[in-house]
Amino acid sequence: MDIPDEPLAISVLTGFLGSGKTTLLKELLQHPDMDETAVIVNEFGEIGLDHLLVESSTEDIILMNSGCLCCTVRGDLVETIRKLYKQRLMQEIPAFKRIVIETTGLADPAPILQTLMADPFLSDRFRLDGVISTVDAINGTETLNNHQESIKQAAVADRLLLTKTDLSEGDDFSNLLARLKELNPTASILKVAKGQIGPAQLFNAGLYNPETKSLDVQNWLKAEAFEDSHQHEHDDGHHHHHDHGHDHSHDPNRHDDKVHAFCLTHDKPLDWDQLNSWVDMLITLYGSNLLRIKGMLNIEGDQNPIVIHGVQHVFHPPVMLEGWPDDDRRSKIVFIVKDLKQEMFEDTFKAFMEQNEDLV
Repeated sequence: MDIPDEPLAISVLTGFLGSGKTTLLKELLQHPDMDETAVIVNEFGEIGLDHLLVESSTEDIILMNSGCLCCTVRGDLVETIRKLYKQRLMQEIPAFKRIVIETTGLADPAPILQTLMADPFLSDRFRLDGVISTVDAINGTETLNNHQESIKQAAVADRLLLTKTDLSEGDDFSNLLARLKELNPTASILKVAKGQIGPAQLFNAGLYNPETKSLDVQNWLKAEAFEDSHQHEHDDGHHHHHDHGHDHSHDPNRHDDKVHAFCLTHDKPLDWDQLNSWVDMLITLYGSNLLRIKGMLNIEGDQNPIVIHGVQHVFHPPVMLEGWPDDDRRSKIVFIVKDLKQEMFEDTFKAFMEQNEDLV
């Protein structure tokens, strides 16, 4: 058996209908740097594999000349991943190191992320590397205005790929870029023309850095993205500093007015039980509106920080780092939420940290 030395990476590729996701995937499948990757798609025919360099194929798995595997979802996604993993162990297929899951254009990526976190088989053998979302640079504004799914796809992404950039320019493009930065300040935004981009630019967006074999929390959390316009400090649990950097009119056609991101910080070490009670309250009352939560926490009694990661109702087991990345010992929690006010998080956080649960 070929048992992996470490958890295998899983990346989720999402994007609305017509956003260039299929073109991107078609180009990626031919890239030599995809040689140790398995790609799970909905249908082979959608990406036109007949026109690519195919080395061998079975009913539901195709091996490309690049060494990249391509397989279709047969029923349940978890069962498809389990089957791939077992085939890898038995050396029936090449020993891939990464899986890329392509979602449908109308898919909400959150349930997939929850599945990867909650399923015991997957969580023991795989690590979530990141979410890659394609956005049409020409029609992106219209799509965001009219389709809530596209908002969620962009909001939870670690990489935002602006496609068809060779055909777009001017104020519309600049406005779309600014809108995406406001919607998801922590995502890296990359410009793509004709689907051409190297895999190295898309992957390694997760907490684990495969190059250094360590946990790269700063690159994953990107809390510094909020330092200028979204900083909200709780230096001793008694007061907050607000410096809002946005002032746009509320267009009723803008679905993303309901989705926003912010970062809470706290100077003093946190009580783990109080923090858990606060998070449990948030999940119970507002779970479906918690699109994504990422945090690095200074916990009383622990010298090293603890990392948390949640998607709606589901949280990954906490991870303790081997040390702090720098001299900053503040707890930092990044939220991407829908239809929830930031002040609610600030007020309830303060209440729970002061053990005054009657305020909630």
